[in-house]
Formats: sequence, C-alpha cells, structure tokens
Amino acid sequence: MAILRSKKALTPESLDLEIPESSDADKIFETLPLEAQQWFGNLSWHERRYILSLCHLICVASPETRASFLDDYTADGLVSRMLEDRVTKERVKEQLNTFRVPTELDEGLLRAYIKQFYIHSAQDNYRQPDLYLESALRLVLSSEERNHVFNYILGFELFKVMFQMSWLQHERLYRLQRNQDEFIHSYIKPIQYAHKINGIIVPRDKKIFFARRAYYVKKPDISEKKLVQLVMVTFTADIVTNFGFSIIRHAKSFAFDYDYIYNYSDQEIIFS
Repeated sequence: MAILRSKKALTPESLDLEIPESSDADKIFETLPLEAQQWFGNLSWHERRYILSLCHLICVASPETRASFLDDYTADGLVSRMLEDRVTKERVKEQLNTFRVPTELDEGLLRAYIKQFYIHSAQDNYRQPDLYLESALRLVLSSEERNHVFNYILGFELFKVMFQMSWLQHERLYRLQRNQDEFIHSYIKPIQYAHKINGIIVPRDKKIFFARRAYYVKKPDISEKKLVQLVMVTFTADIVTNFGFSIIRHAKSFAFDYDYIYNYSDQEIIFS
C-alpha cells in the first residue's frame, strides 16, 4: 500500500537510468544516403521483413555465394553509372590509345573489371573475402570509388603490357623514366621476379654473353588468364589504382616511346 500513498513522480534521475542519445539502429541509418533513409522509413512492416530476411541470407551465406549474388545484383547498375561518366571514360580511352593498348571500354569489360576490382581489393586485406560486400557497397554509394575503377583499369592494362615485355624492353622502358631507380624497384623488379618464379623467363648461364642475351630478349608467352593472375598476385589493388591515377593526373608521369621500346635490330641487341 505504500506505493499507492507515494505521489512522487518517477523520473530517470530517481531511477538512476541513462537515456541513450541515439540507438545503434539510428547510427546505422545515419550512414545511409538521405534518399535511402527516406525510402526505408516509408516501408511497411511487411516490406521491412523482406529486407531483414535478405540481410540475414547475405550474412549467413558463404563468401563465394555472397560474391556471386553481389555481382549479379550490383554490376548492371554500376556499369550503367560508369558508362554515363563519359569524361573519365574518354580520358582513360585516350591514355590506352597513347600506349597502343587495343582494349575497348565496353559494357562487358567494365562488368568484368568491377568484379575483379573488389575481389582484388578484398584479397589485399589479409585475403578476407568477407570484405567483398564492403567494397561492393562503396562502389554503389560513391562516385569517387567508381572513378577508382577507371584508374584501376588503366593501371591494370598497362601492367599487362609490361608483363608481356622482354627484359630488354623493360630496360628501354625504365631508361625513359625520370626516376629510374624508383621505377625499377617498384615495377620492373617485381615483374621480372614473377617471370622467374613462374618459369616464364629463366636466366641461365649469365656469364656467357650470347646465352645471357638469349633470355634477355625472349618475349614472354603468357595466356590472358595467367596474365591477369600474375598482375593480381604481384601488385595490390592500391598499387594498380594509384599507377593508373598518376597517369590520368599527369600524362608525363609515365614516359612511353613505342618505337624505341619495341623496334630494334639484331645488331643492336648484340652490341648494346
């Protein structure tokens, strides 16, 4: 009965409770774009159940299943958004033409590179496939991230070109660069090391002049699938992206003279 006689109002202070400023759910929604917050806020309870079910299925799926689902679910929209960015696309296309790379930036290539980009990015993060979801969401939500894909495409295509060069062509390429030592250690040595450990170029009898020249001028024979794998295991996605970005930002950051690198006589090979 004592409780009935008490007229003192119950307050948070009297109960020694703390009212949180915002719930965890609020914090999650605040990270979404405003349009997404408004859309979700207008969903009925039944529609919200469907969203929750989808979230649960994605969370419990294997990384491989999650990757396949995200590729099918997001790639079409991302490709269309990237095709709309004609300015960046044309700049990358111009650079590829400058280096005589015949790659066409069509819908099929963009779709393949989108998937490869966020797989490569996840692979770099301690090889955690779970980060595939995070990478895909960043691409969906950020125009800056989509520009990274264009930079990645340019960098990756040029690394493919360099992987298919002979070591003599590597030598001629780095001679054109302003900072030769940095270029050699950052790009040429990793590529030549990959050549050696994969049996693509095998240096033998280094002290014998003509034997040394034989492997030095040998043109690597690498399938397209193997070429992609070699670039991905030799260079991180960040290195590939930054390489492409540096060229887009400043064309002279990567000197390239096709005739000097590729066109030389047998006499030049012997007596250089």
